Amino acid sequence: MFYQLYEMNHAALQPARALADATRIFYSNPLNPVAHTTWGRSVAAMAELFERTTRRYGKPAFGLDATTVDGKTAPVAQKTVWSRPFCNLLHFERALPAGRQADPRLLIVAPMSGHYATLLRGTVEAMLPHADVYITDWVDARMVPMTEGRFDLDDYIDYVIAMLHKLGPDTHVMAVCQPSVPVLAAVALMEARGDRFAPATMTLMGGPIDTRSHPTAVNVLAKEKGTEWFRHNVIMPAPWPVPGCGRMVYPGFLQLSGFMSMNLDRHIIAHKDFFVHLVKNDGDGADKHREFYDEYLAVMDLTAEFYLQTVDTVFVRHALPKGELTHRGVPVEPAAIRNTALLTVEGENDDISGIGQTRAAHALCANIPDAMKAHYMQPDVGHYGVFNGSRFRAQIVPRIVSFMASHGRGDRARAKPRLVRSNGA
Repeated sequence: MFYQLYEMNHAALQPARALADATRIFYSNPLNPVAHTTWGRSVAAMAELFERTTRRYGKPAFGLDATTVDGKTAPVAQKTVWSRPFCNLLHFERALPAGRQADPRLLIVAPMSGHYATLLRGTVEAMLPHADVYITDWVDARMVPMTEGRFDLDDYIDYVIAMLHKLGPDTHVMAVCQPSVPVLAAVALMEARGDRFAPATMTLMGGPIDTRSHPTAVNVLAKEKGTEWFRHNVIMPAPWPVPGCGRMVYPGFLQLSGFMSMNLDRHIIAHKDFFVHLVKNDGDGADKHREFYDEYLAVMDLTAEFYLQTVDTVFVRHALPKGELTHRGVPVEPAAIRNTALLTVEGENDDISGIGQTRAAHALCANIPDAMKAHYMQPDVGHYGVFNGSRFRAQIVPRIVSFMASHGRGDRARAKPRLVRSNGA
């Protein structure tokens, strides 16, 4: 009943939020003389702060309508090209001149860890000038009716394989954070089967391949508590009246609470500064706050089976680096990867995936030739800076683009490829 109580409390605050919003509008209306006083702006700021801290943030839009290619502006159209109950595959189709040489086809696998795929808006935006970009748009579990069945880590891997089949040969795949493990597993399974749709390159960024290396607070918590603690304390049925009512989920608001508690002082200071910006009529500072928290506070639920299986497999048992990971009873063997080039990226100050956790993929993929492997550690960035921000655009993106260009398979023979169908392909 905890989730239902949370929803009831949220609904009970609706009248107060409506009043706060009306107050903000009244005291910020330029036709109201009080709006031009410090007192009026203070009232409007208090009202907006209350409304924003008590609202439910909906799924943000990518809002990427154009990019720059070859120094010219190119319109971008967002299209859904593949769909399953728990995921949609989005294509950011660029309007390019006819006859222009095709850019690498890139599948970005977004984290399924509480936030929407739009958290990677900056990642997509930075790659659009250089690649034909697709991204996984995971669906909020509470919005999926129970009639659609379960979704666990095995299903996640099946989805990745099916999407690579949809996109065809010579596709490049990028996994950001959590999906590094299932993406590596998917590629290993495809290579072991001789699947001709195994990706040309695999870029793993800030991912928990082996959390025994420099464990972070997140890793230690999962190890100490164990899977059963999470099952009994954070798993609950989705409330009425959402479409997925009754589905056992890990609620997004719990994940968000965990994220915010790690740096609570910073979030408190940020909201205090937001209030000051509003009172001082500093529009730029206030807009930056709104932009960040509109994204950060928008969260989605995960299916219980996926969440618990991920905690157990990745953080408690360390199944992948120990050679114990299986997919529907079939062992996952990273050593089977021979034709897919591997690039790993880490952040020096990453407090989610510690240094060495992603690089561990190189030791596991022992049969990838050294010439097809690369690792880069970005100085002075945390977890978010691995896939977004100025250093990502200036230092990491050029390395990814160069790596894809160097290891594309358009003109390279491959070892006896054959097509293998996947579940859901």
